[in-house]
Amino acid sequence: MSGGLLAGCVDSEEGEPDESSGGSYSVTVEPAGTVEFNSVPETWVSYTGDYADMGVALGQSDGLLAIGLTDRFGTRYYDELPGVSVETGDLVELWQGKTDKELFYELGADVHLIDPNFMINQVQWSEDDVAEIENTVAPFVGNTIYSRSYDWHDYTYYSMYEAFERVAAVFQERDRFDAFAQLHDAVLSDVQSRLPDETPEIAILAPESTAPEAFYGYTIDGGTQAKQWDDLGARDAIARSGIGGFNETGGTIDYEMLLEIDPDVIVIWKESGVTADSFERDIVEPMREHSTASNLRAVENDRIIYGGEFYQGPIIYLFQLEMAAQGLYPDEFGDEQLFDRQAVADIVTGEF
Repeated sequence: MSGGLLAGCVDSEEGEPDESSGGSYSVTVEPAGTVEFNSVPETWVSYTGDYADMGVALGQSDGLLAIGLTDRFGTRYYDELPGVSVETGDLVELWQGKTDKELFYELGADVHLIDPNFMINQVQWSEDDVAEIENTVAPFVGNTIYSRSYDWHDYTYYSMYEAFERVAAVFQERDRFDAFAQLHDAVLSDVQSRLPDETPEIAILAPESTAPEAFYGYTIDGGTQAKQWDDLGARDAIARSGIGGFNETGGTIDYEMLLEIDPDVIVIWKESGVTADSFERDIVEPMREHSTASNLRAVENDRIIYGGEFYQGPIIYLFQLEMAAQGLYPDEFGDEQLFDRQAVADIVTGEF
């Protein structure tokens, strides 16, 4: 796979069934290019939770067969949406120490919402492996959007909603996409109108272990994993420091390095299953008691906040935007709900 293919676009014509050819249609997504569909896919696979969340948002949860790792898919957020759920116990996990092609044959999905270059560069498949599954099972249709720090991603990046629009074209769900786009714009406009002139500098960290001594650091690089922080005007302490994030360097940040950066707020990314008690016990208390970490301004000022999941599509993003706004600007947003759960559920279930 290469990055030399034409950039994808979704215009007024793309994704509409072609009545002259039995309802076939095409969708263009870089790096896959233009992919032809003879009918709307019923079953599908995603490797990361961002594309899985997009499919759920479009009312396709029943067709989801597999995901990379279930604990990196924030399905807990769906608990607040009446009539919306995903049974992770029914999903096949694609990552089992490695990812075998045989799994894709066994699943027999109608489409794989995965960047083919992700399979090559992150999962260590060969180009021949990707071509084989595309030719004998189903196409790969995706663009790695969660980070913009990979040197192998030398083709067009999509924003969350640019990628979501293409997934909507795959499933022929333009109305649901439009409803989500309108809701997103309204919620974000309201939140941004209430932001203060002075915004905090943050360091986004994923702990290497419980009671951590080191962290994987992440920059606000335009990828969708940090969309809420970007949208809330947060300034990036790790980018400012020049030490580089994990996606660029593969290294970790210890407390001595973090003390040099000394951000206003520390944002902790951690997988599903985090509770207020476990966050306090496993992260906050060890930092307060640490001889170096206790000198950080964020620790002294009780500004260590939970950052949620890495992978987010349109549903998970709304929850994480709300959580981030409450964490960064507690005086303005407090515990206020910033979007209508029922309105989101209605789009997903087709009642909008």
